[in-house]
Amino acid sequence: MKSHKIINDPVYGFITISSELIFEIISHPYFQRLRRIKQLGLTDFVYPGAHHTRFHHALGAMHLMSITLDNLRNKGTEISGPEYEAALIAILLHDIGHGPFSHALEFSLLKDIPHEAVSILLIEALNKQFHGQLNLALRIFKNNYERKFFHQLVSSQLDIDRLDYLQRDCFFTGVSEGTIGADRIIKMMNIKDDRLVVEEKGIYSIENFLSARRLMYWQVYLHKTTVSAEKMLINLIRRAKTVQQSGTVLFATPGLTQLLEKDYLLEDLKASDKLLDLFATVDDYDIWGAIKLWQNHTDYVLRNISNMFLTRNLFKISLVNIAFSQDELEKLKAKTIQKLGIPKEDLDFFFSEGSISNHAYVAKDSIYILTKKGEVIDVAQAADLPNIKAMSKIVKKYYACHAKHLNL
Repeated sequence: MKSHKIINDPVYGFITISSELIFEIISHPYFQRLRRIKQLGLTDFVYPGAHHTRFHHALGAMHLMSITLDNLRNKGTEISGPEYEAALIAILLHDIGHGPFSHALEFSLLKDIPHEAVSILLIEALNKQFHGQLNLALRIFKNNYERKFFHQLVSSQLDIDRLDYLQRDCFFTGVSEGTIGADRIIKMMNIKDDRLVVEEKGIYSIENFLSARRLMYWQVYLHKTTVSAEKMLINLIRRAKTVQQSGTVLFATPGLTQLLEKDYLLEDLKASDKLLDLFATVDDYDIWGAIKLWQNHTDYVLRNISNMFLTRNLFKISLVNIAFSQDELEKLKAKTIQKLGIPKEDLDFFFSEGSISNHAYVAKDSIYILTKKGEVIDVAQAADLPNIKAMSKIVKKYYACHAKHLNL
């Protein structure tokens, strides 16, 4: 690479791609697929501006990682050239295992497989293609590298991933309550005994970060309309699998067709490079293309839910603080069956219930504060920050949602 490549990012301005290897990784089809996977899945049904992608987020996180590593170097932390590049690659590829619509279909297209596990498989595949040049990045990502702070920067309660997505999601949704002081947090980061800490004078920036994250969960990530849309999409994919596996061939792209034919497990992906490559071709466009085809399908479940998506006729949802009683749920189900005129065995495709939870801070995965005396303490132990103690509590809400009407 004769000169550094420059990318203009709407959140940070110019982002520099500093090495040939990183540029080649970004150019790889695995990574380019992230252009076609929206960061917030179906949230644009609520916030029309939320069309940014995992590609945007990955580049932004890499940019923040470079600023963080430069800051740590300036404070005396020794970071070698290979470590620097590996940390950038690890954060660049941290979301490469996401499937269509990000978290919305995480456990639907593949059975009980978190995206982090798929990310590891794809990074390992890339490492083979790049002849072992990603060895150190893979060790950092898997938390197998002895200098643990590198993994903390990639995955922890105060990682670079969160610093970018909070700023980016706030920017594209227009939800100003999610604003955080990422620059100040990064400036306050330090390393103590190979562990990531925040200097005491940055403690209020951490409080604001945790508060903003909690607000973004209720206002954006767990917005009730988004929850409704996600449940509809999950039900649609479940029905598509049922139809496909019953012997009826659905019109879909080759990648999506194969994923519908079987409930693939992690062992299946590990055992088949071809299947992994196939998964790495499937993105949001495969699903939207299928939905446009399925809106005219003879199966009334596929037809109706597909039409609902295309016209934004979403499930009606109730979100409450106290769990629905079994009697209340049975009445809602009976009412839904009667109103829609559907057989009882198909109710699960038009009715969903469950819970969502929000916890801004989990004490078992601590954020550590470096006091002026050189002591390292959990941020929740800070005497004058009762809000953080309160944010350690998990808040749970309960939902029930159902289709409003059908075209039978």
